[in-house]
Amino acid sequence: MSSSVQPMRVKAAYHRIVDNFQPVFLVSLAAASLVALMRLGTEELTSLVRELQPVHLFFIGFLPAAAVIFYLMRRPCTVYLTDYACFHSSFNHPLARIPMASFVEHNKKTPSMNERSVRFISRLLERSGLGEETCLPAAHNFVPTHEYCTLDNARAEFELVVFSAIDDLLAKTGIAPDAIGILVVNCSLFCPTPSLVDMIIHKYNLRGDIRSMNLSGMGCSAGLISVGLARNLLQVAPRGSHALVVSTETITPNYYVGNERAMLLPNCLFRVGGAAALLSTSPVNARFRLKHLVRTHTGAGNDSAYRCVFQEEDDEGNVGINLSKDLMVIAGKSLEANITRIGPLVLPLREQLQFALSLVARKVFRARTKPYIPNFSKAFKHFCIHAGGRAVIDELQKSLSLSDEQVEASRMTLHRFGNTSSSSLWYELAYMEAKGRMRKGDRVWMIGFGSGFKCNSAAWECIEPAPNADGPWATSIHRYPVVIPDVLKH
Repeated sequence: MSSSVQPMRVKAAYHRIVDNFQPVFLVSLAAASLVALMRLGTEELTSLVRELQPVHLFFIGFLPAAAVIFYLMRRPCTVYLTDYACFHSSFNHPLARIPMASFVEHNKKTPSMNERSVRFISRLLERSGLGEETCLPAAHNFVPTHEYCTLDNARAEFELVVFSAIDDLLAKTGIAPDAIGILVVNCSLFCPTPSLVDMIIHKYNLRGDIRSMNLSGMGCSAGLISVGLARNLLQVAPRGSHALVVSTETITPNYYVGNERAMLLPNCLFRVGGAAALLSTSPVNARFRLKHLVRTHTGAGNDSAYRCVFQEEDDEGNVGINLSKDLMVIAGKSLEANITRIGPLVLPLREQLQFALSLVARKVFRARTKPYIPNFSKAFKHFCIHAGGRAVIDELQKSLSLSDEQVEASRMTLHRFGNTSSSSLWYELAYMEAKGRMRKGDRVWMIGFGSGFKCNSAAWECIEPAPNADGPWATSIHRYPVVIPDVLKH
């Protein structure tokens, strides 16, 4: 465990003490009062009762009741996931299911790309873990592609993906659009005017008093940031309110046409996708319960973490996303920080003790032992690891000592849909449900990474599994899992 994590550990302990001060104080006060009464003799207790006036009896009954009511009113409302829906393409959609060979051929037709970059793209795709059915925007149906990456086409991509997902969600839940009081949308690299939330409000004729938020530039972990923001807004909304969370990334305006290798990676990995989720403080028809949501940011004063996913211009003025070679190391440290925060909330006491003893042995007694990796399988049944790429999944599987089956949903999502940014976690959840693996009471751990650098995670508890395999995997789940070779020949 790195020394930089220690201040986070102290801060986490401090917040747990502060957050639980009120119930701890009340329980301690009640226990002290009970002990004091038990120490009194029978005569003393009888004399005390006789001396009590009606006003004393009133306060004896009123104050505890008032304290309990005050605590219940101040206690955060439980937030539920009513349901969710993911965009999935069909042959009727103007999206391009472009085989890898066609994708490479289209890059050859980009005048500014040299032959060396095209060979690099071809080798990268062979090792990427992506399959032949991932979707790219309609602009990729044309050659040269970059000439069709226009603002109008970017808007068309967003509308197709997001409106399709919202339509499916409203159909599944039966919720009327005017019942939605909160709207949170996250899309990192496409931020037009009017905003993306305005496009949704206009399309669905949402309420005039809706609380709407548009998050941009937050990276692939922004989906859980949106869930956290919606959860906080629901705390101050009337009980039973509904919040719509939309997560997507618009690919069209972000096609890089230069020759910087670190900036060619996103072209190869990112694909079209999006998800819509309905949250509420009402348990009616809810399918999951949000147990915990933990956010950690490691970019403060850390240039390498801050710049490891960075939008910039190359030497020729072409704009793209530069992915640092240190990305996996930084992601590992960020995960470490997040584990420090969420571990005490979800792990059994025995796992926490073993983790603490390992930390003390290494930090205090300078023992040359490997750090103890908590067994999160004892806290969670299912794992949704951001499908950012094969290397990301490999690193997390190793760091958390997960089995191949536990990361199957992430690998299959990457293969079938590619890196769909913040929405990938919902595709993974849909995979588990389509496979029929989800059971009532199962706990799910979602882990997302994003620029800045951030690691965010959420713990969900299943209330009602999906009744069928309808959704993004409906037409392909029977073919999965598939064997993904180290090098794909095409």
